[in-house]
Amino acid sequence: MANNLVIVESPAKAKKIGGYLGPDYEVVASYGHVRDLVNKDGSVLPDEDFAMKWELGDRASKPVNEIKKLAKKAEAIYLAPDPDREGEAIAWHVSELLDDAKLTQDKNIYRVTFSEITKKAVADAFTHARELDQDLIDAYLARRALDYLVGFNLSPVLWRKLPGSRSAGRVQSVALRLISERESEIEAFKAQEYWSIETLLHTKDGAPFTARLMTLAGNKLGKLDIGSEEDANKAADRIRSKSLSIQKVEKKQVRRNPSPPFITSSMQMEASRKLGYSAAQTMRLAQRLYEAGLITYMRTDGTDLSEEAVTQARSVIKSDYGDKYLPDSPRLFKSKAKNAQEAHEAIRPTDLSVLPGRKGSPTDDQERRLYELIWKRTMASQMEQAVLDQVSADISDGTDDVVLRATGSVIAFDGFLTLYHEDKDDEEDDLDGKDRRLPPLNEGDPSKLMEVRENQHFTQPPPRYTEASLVKKLEELGIGRPSTYASILQVLRDRNYVRMDKKRFIPEDRGRIVTSFLVKFFARYVDYDFTANMEEELDAIASGHVQWKEALRQFWIDFHRAVEDTKPLTITEVLDYLDAELGPHFFPRGDEDRACQACIAAKRENGRLGLKLGKFGAFIGCSNYPECKFTKPLEVASEDGDETAALANEPKILGNDPDTGRTVSLRRGPYGPYVQIDPAPEAVKEIEELNAAAMAEWEIKAKAAEEAGKKRKPAKPRKKALPKPKRQGLPQGTDVADVDLDFAVKLLALPREVGTHPESKEMITAGIGRFGPYLLHQGKFKSIPKDEDLFTIGMNRAVELLAQPPKRRPSKKKAAKKTTKKSTKKSAKKTTKKK
Repeated sequence: MANNLVIVESPAKAKKIGGYLGPDYEVVASYGHVRDLVNKDGSVLPDEDFAMKWELGDRASKPVNEIKKLAKKAEAIYLAPDPDREGEAIAWHVSELLDDAKLTQDKNIYRVTFSEITKKAVADAFTHARELDQDLIDAYLARRALDYLVGFNLSPVLWRKLPGSRSAGRVQSVALRLISERESEIEAFKAQEYWSIETLLHTKDGAPFTARLMTLAGNKLGKLDIGSEEDANKAADRIRSKSLSIQKVEKKQVRRNPSPPFITSSMQMEASRKLGYSAAQTMRLAQRLYEAGLITYMRTDGTDLSEEAVTQARSVIKSDYGDKYLPDSPRLFKSKAKNAQEAHEAIRPTDLSVLPGRKGSPTDDQERRLYELIWKRTMASQMEQAVLDQVSADISDGTDDVVLRATGSVIAFDGFLTLYHEDKDDEEDDLDGKDRRLPPLNEGDPSKLMEVRENQHFTQPPPRYTEASLVKKLEELGIGRPSTYASILQVLRDRNYVRMDKKRFIPEDRGRIVTSFLVKFFARYVDYDFTANMEEELDAIASGHVQWKEALRQFWIDFHRAVEDTKPLTITEVLDYLDAELGPHFFPRGDEDRACQACIAAKRENGRLGLKLGKFGAFIGCSNYPECKFTKPLEVASEDGDETAALANEPKILGNDPDTGRTVSLRRGPYGPYVQIDPAPEAVKEIEELNAAAMAEWEIKAKAAEEAGKKRKPAKPRKKALPKPKRQGLPQGTDVADVDLDFAVKLLALPREVGTHPESKEMITAGIGRFGPYLLHQGKFKSIPKDEDLFTIGMNRAVELLAQPPKRRPSKKKAAKKTTKKSTKKSAKKTTKKK
């Protein structure tokens, strides 16, 4: 029987370590964090010296009971979660639970950490077991309490002042501000025209090369100096009038160093650029590679490599690439990180002799691609510099009236570029490894002008953030840490504050409203410097230089006051500020976009659109409410205006149905425009008469009962429901201006019968539903393609569409997992209530 209990986070890690330790050790998984703060207000108590209330996680009972059962029999307990602050927190929580259960008495409890899961690293960790690191635990407690206090105090303010808003997080709100402010920059950007002049020249031997105009009339040209076609033409004519020759040739050699091995943020950036992986996906895959013993720990700020790894890398470089690719001495990289995690090694393969795609490397395609990226980056970091020969030549007539410049570069030695080249975001890399050769150029040689090209350009707005560029920006500002980047980005998406378009972040309108509110009323707490300084203070706690409760106390005093100061704020005050702040976004043409078209159609004066708040969030409404009931979702005003606005207060009568004479109208509802045919007047009249007769009869009976002295009156008759008008929504993309009586009648006749199915002999019908035009046969629906007309679709095509196999639905396994999660939560709640 095993005398030693080892506790790790995951079953995969447990299995791997168990194979190294042997039969004297029982390795069990905690399945991540076992405890967290109780998810309700009052779990962190500032007035009670920041006391914290913990509870077991939803799925923690089973693994915790298993750990307790094994702990009773064990002589020694080894806590072996990951070697960072979160890992230390898991180890502390497990230790506290065992201590509360009085299972640690007369037992040795050790903390062991390793940055790679290899037999040697695990054995070395157990040889150098230590006690729990209280400074790291304190840093965890401070960060958890801080995030809780912000979330549970700031979120209710949002809910009260901005109905429909989601919760607010300490770091996520700052990231959202970055995305929102970038969008404001893009909207405010005004493109500026500029021109560049490029020439095609020949050497005296007839070899072609290109040169750009750099100096005009003795002045060095800036990017925007040639601002019109007229100026460009004048500059081109000036070039054509010159007799050109090569005045100066400069040659120099440029050496380029490789990038350091991966840290967490650089791995996320490069995986996004090269592989298209999200930060969360990259971390999931890296976790699997780490637990499989293939790479070192993936949450790190350190760029150094172990001596063993450097020796191994140099050996592989020498054998596979040759001596010329091996520098004289190993490359050492200095970490810029200020926090406690810089002690960890860079992310690298545990065995560099395991080449990507070869035996021992990952077989899963996504894991293999990430492993290959890590392997190449690690190897390249220890390779020789790349050497580039750069040439530049100035061409003119001997004066500085017109000076052209030709540039070129040639890779003299590719060095590390033979294996790896780091990508860039939204910028060109002038040392990207591509040859731009020039023919032999000598000073004094004549140059023949063959062609002058005037190229028009427009300045571009700053690009939206990708995951890679946002992580880079957060890192530059000192906001967030390696373990938090992926969750920060995921939370923004989960709360629908942002959306992704072509792998770039676009803030949703609700996200911009929340950002504007926080910047106005909680400016300090979404300030970039304040957030970065807070991160540094948390790192100082981890280093043992700051007392965690004192840091929390200083934060809480000012933050609590800021929350209290917002209580007197009225929603009207908040609305007025947001309407003024976000007006340029929602109404880019100012008063023209703010004019209410519904009021104009009704000949009502002074109808002005603005931001409004309702039970379910913000929307755009009219200042003449309740007389004008026009509303629309938050969206930027289009140049064509809102064609349905005139329908907000009264319907548009299209005419009478030719068959029944009933009124047909076009109306606007909460889900868009629709057509309606009124019920038959005679049917309405008949029901109204029946209701009136029943009521008259009841009144007679009630009076008789009263005269007879009866206490109980007869029950009132139920009114018969009036016939409802028939309605039909407009097909997607239909212009309301094109809707006439004929088209409305066709819509109201839906669903229409297409014909009897030749096999089943049952009717096929066509109509419009929630998801667009459809065919219906034997209770099964089939969408009609967008480019086909449901009014004219024929029998043959309908049978063909119905015969097509249905689109794939999500796998049953995923659905089952979701159902299991929900049912587990429900049963847990019921159990809690019973207790």
